[in-house]
Amino acid sequence: MGSVLIIDDEKIVTRIFAEAVRQNGHQPLEAHSLAEGLAVAYDQNIDLILLDVRFPEGNGIEAVQSLRQTPGEPEIIIVTGYGDPDAAEQAMHYGAWDYVLKPPDMDLLAQSLSRALAYRKQRQETRESLSLERDQIIGTSPSLNRSLDQAAQAAASDINVLLTGETGTGKELYAGAIHATSARGKSNFVVVDCAALCASLAESELFGHEKGAFTGAEKKRKGLVCSADGGTLFLDEIGELSLDLQKKLLRVLQEKKFHPVGSEQELRCDFRIIAATNKNLKAMVEAEKFRSDLLYRLSAFTLDIPPLRERKQDIPDLIDTYVVEACKEEKLPCKQVASDFYDIATNFPWPGNVRELVGAVYRSVSIARQEPVLFARHLPKEIRVHQLRSEVSQSSPSPSQPQKSMPPLQDVRNQALSRAEKNYLQELVEFTNKDISSSCEISGLSRSRLYALLKKHDIQY
Repeated sequence: MGSVLIIDDEKIVTRIFAEAVRQNGHQPLEAHSLAEGLAVAYDQNIDLILLDVRFPEGNGIEAVQSLRQTPGEPEIIIVTGYGDPDAAEQAMHYGAWDYVLKPPDMDLLAQSLSRALAYRKQRQETRESLSLERDQIIGTSPSLNRSLDQAAQAAASDINVLLTGETGTGKELYAGAIHATSARGKSNFVVVDCAALCASLAESELFGHEKGAFTGAEKKRKGLVCSADGGTLFLDEIGELSLDLQKKLLRVLQEKKFHPVGSEQELRCDFRIIAATNKNLKAMVEAEKFRSDLLYRLSAFTLDIPPLRERKQDIPDLIDTYVVEACKEEKLPCKQVASDFYDIATNFPWPGNVRELVGAVYRSVSIARQEPVLFARHLPKEIRVHQLRSEVSQSSPSPSQPQKSMPPLQDVRNQALSRAEKNYLQELVEFTNKDISSSCEISGLSRSRLYALLKKHDIQY
């Protein structure tokens, strides 16, 4: 039996769906606004959500990502009285399971419920059996866990993988984790920075060359493709390859054989391709800047890595990890982190993602030097200015704008998370009888993070 949350502003609709859910052997819960639905999803372990599209306070589709990141990581079925193919496509992009019209065909609804819950059960069982060598991929957020589940699935096969995502999200870390977990994990993992390949020497870099093949070729050289024989060739920023190199790479992918520059001998290599890009390759295909046949070859398995702003709950763990690393590199005593440092870092949008956060942590440690605690004052100025501007704008609403009757989803989410966090810490303190070592072991928190949270919620220890 699964728990199914129905979010619709019409009570008669939620009652109809609740009865259908009961008849299919599941437990229904009801909410009549997006804010209420989000709060319920944080307080309850929800398996599946039936979500309306149109609400007085906003669009339900825009809440899909927030709802999927609640603790239960529920599947979502969009329900609407309006036929809107664009909205259906957007919902699928955000991770919704299905899209049904109301009034619904009850048989079709029952099928959709059954399939979504069966998929959820299968995914949970598979997650337990698959494990990933997740070197330096830090966090426990739902969006990160989903991407790691996909990475583990990719590692279990030998097909080509295309990693997509913004700059700084950790695409090379994912590629390395997939390789290390795969059957090729004991062979070479060869990284090719396509953006750094010199146009005149790119073919030689990839495929090698014979002595005297061109001016400066003083000795025979094995290319990067040969170096990856038996292992994995990671093509970072694949969108930067010239059309000519794309053509040559396609032939290698198809036939697993090639000629080094200046050689008549054909070489064969067995390797797997993992490619990565922060560009829209489909748009590049339409603009005739990327080969469609190469894209089809590369994207047998596509994995989109979430940006840091979609996994903010991982930021404290990332900070703790890299504070320790930065202190070791700088040969400084390990530092504690104050709650205001965590708070401002968590609220910052991090356009450069994890890479930018790591840089900010290193700068903060460097600024603090021998000081034992990192405060918000140690963060780079642009991050503190962003927080200040945000606070000022929130405290000074425009008189021309009407007051909203409902709080923003993010506010409700933060409040619900704060309540759950405080309740957990209070139970943890009682369960461990205030033993700090046991509390850290059970919660998985570092000492500095645990102390900061206890102080934040005014819990005596």
